[in-house]
Amino acid sequence: MTDSPVAITMPVEDGLSIGWLTDLVVHAEQSGIDTALVGEVAGPEVFATLGAMATRTERIRLGSGIVAAYTRSPALTAMGFATLASLAPSRIVAGIGASSPIVVGRWHGGDFEQPLATVREFIGLLRAALAGEKLNHDGPRFRSKGFRLDLPGVDVPVWLGAINPRMLAVAGEIADAVFMTWCPPGEVGPKQEIVKAAATEAGRDPGDVATVLSFWAYAGPDPEQALERMRRQVLAYSMVPTHQPAFVGTFDNLSEVAEAWQQGDRARALSLVPDEAVLAQCALGPDMLADRIAAYRTAGVDLPIVLLTGAHVGDDIGPQATVDALSAIAGP
Repeated sequence: MTDSPVAITMPVEDGLSIGWLTDLVVHAEQSGIDTALVGEVAGPEVFATLGAMATRTERIRLGSGIVAAYTRSPALTAMGFATLASLAPSRIVAGIGASSPIVVGRWHGGDFEQPLATVREFIGLLRAALAGEKLNHDGPRFRSKGFRLDLPGVDVPVWLGAINPRMLAVAGEIADAVFMTWCPPGEVGPKQEIVKAAATEAGRDPGDVATVLSFWAYAGPDPEQALERMRRQVLAYSMVPTHQPAFVGTFDNLSEVAEAWQQGDRARALSLVPDEAVLAQCALGPDMLADRIAAYRTAGVDLPIVLLTGAHVGDDIGPQATVDALSAIAGP
């Protein structure tokens, strides 16, 4: 690992095979990338994918980015991370988050209720299970009687995905790192203050809570098409109720965009998203990528995480080109 580490998140919404994604992580490891994360949306299942990557790599840290606290039980999640830790000792991190009402409710049929309490309860049980404790818990969201992990206890750091102030505070209370996203460099400091204040109130050393942050980036040969794809992503995420507050400072006409979206006029909503809003959240091209990573480091981010995106679904050139651009930043 280097003194100035960088990380990547796999392009899991791009229709690329697990074999190709695994090859990309091998290439990233050889390029000096510190950490590779796998998100979970509606494509690759995160634990199977990370398992494939663990067997093909030796140094690179691997983790989830993120696993929802609603779609698996804490016991099953502990089994998944313990299995990965057995494959890749000391190389696994657990990215946990509340996800969104769309994923939890519409897709998985769950109840997206009380996300703060749910995340607290989930992470407490996950940590206990990973430590080898027997679970005897009858809580508001989760119940487990007599479960004990049948693998050696493992230390897997927990990174909590947080966008809004109350979840940022929970990260300060209980997480090893706050995992920010959709957060331009200028907004990092105020969010870190929330995390630090909560850590202090919980009796923790604020310095024990690292800051990791992911942002979308493309450094491939088709920047114009990639910009349009990023515009669609910024629009889609900014219209998710749990995510929308993160975009208030990004573009001035958010209310106008939201009105068009709510009226079902997706084309008009997309046309109203300015380039400036997209590029405030995403990086386009090698130079902007390097500058954005430097800006995040200056802002106090311990680990900038580049979410690799293709110029289009199925693009297997853009993500690799972005990794190649990162290799110069990551160093030897």
